[in-house]
Amino acid sequence: MGFFNNIFGKKENKKDSIQEFWNWFAKNEQTFFQIVKNGDQIDQNFFSKLSPKIDALRKELYFLTGMYSDDIAELVITPDGVVKNIAFVEALIGSAPMLPNWKFTALKPAIEDMEKFKITMYGFSFDINDMYFYPIEHKYRPDDVDIVIVHPNYTEENKANIAHGVEIFLDNYIGELNSIITIDNLNITSSDLTAGELIPLIKLKDYLIWREKEFVEKYTDVRHETENDSYTAFEGMMQNDLPILAIINTTLLDWDGKVSHPWIVTLRINYDGTSTNGMPDQTTYDLMDKFEDDLMAGLPHDIGYLNIGRETADNIREVYLACTEFRKSSQIIDQLIAQYQNRLEIDYAIYKDKYWKSFARFNKTIE
Repeated sequence: MGFFNNIFGKKENKKDSIQEFWNWFAKNEQTFFQIVKNGDQIDQNFFSKLSPKIDALRKELYFLTGMYSDDIAELVITPDGVVKNIAFVEALIGSAPMLPNWKFTALKPAIEDMEKFKITMYGFSFDINDMYFYPIEHKYRPDDVDIVIVHPNYTEENKANIAHGVEIFLDNYIGELNSIITIDNLNITSSDLTAGELIPLIKLKDYLIWREKEFVEKYTDVRHETENDSYTAFEGMMQNDLPILAIINTTLLDWDGKVSHPWIVTLRINYDGTSTNGMPDQTTYDLMDKFEDDLMAGLPHDIGYLNIGRETADNIREVYLACTEFRKSSQIIDQLIAQYQNRLEIDYAIYKDKYWKSFARFNKTIE
């Protein structure tokens, strides 16, 4: 059950409304504009006031600011790669008021003139003219977009700093949203360790556009009917001697169209199973089943949402979905979490896994 521990964030606070946030911002927008325009201790005078207001809406949101033009300041709100927060950020920016001195942007945008753009971080330069890339092709995972970026200063000693700089650079080059959607795996190396023909990094954007277009053409209309699927129960004991039970749609795990549903949702429901050997009592069991029914009513299989199964043990139930997209998924789940907030403790994560490698423990034939 610990497999997904590192992709769940902290529990969110009670959310204030988006309208209240923008009403507050509009009342202070001229003060904030002057702070940004004059570079007047932006962290202390602007961000320290903005941060708690953003946190009250949703945790794990971040922001950037600067002058878009002489008379317009830009505020960029970003989920910083957390997929489940993308739709919320887009909705937040979509509700922004029209203010003459402000431009509001959802997610870090791509910079148009990359030939003149470079970043300096940790004492290293990240310049599109000095970096290269090459793709790694996988025989059994042909639709994975696996990219290796070659940086001239990469070494084992500075790999963490170089990797962070490259990620920031890519967000500016292809845009944060495109970076999340189009790249499945990203690695950094040096020119001495390359295992492919080097391609100038300026060509990466065109390569990713081609790969995404190819993917969409192959899989947009692929769906799976679940009425006649077979389910398998997996039972075992954990290291702490508590039982673990999983019910998995094994027909889905053998389906050759899995790549068409590349976004995996993992919902985690915490309950008190102290007196029931780590398992839910009957009342909780029934309530979790009702939640799952409501979930699949909002995210039906015929429009691109597949219930892979669930795993229950040690005071936690995890429910697994595979989806063709992530926006509607997060919106419906957010609504249900609010609906069940006084009855079930629920959190979730969304990530991309085109070949459903996350579920290899249930089906050893998955590559």
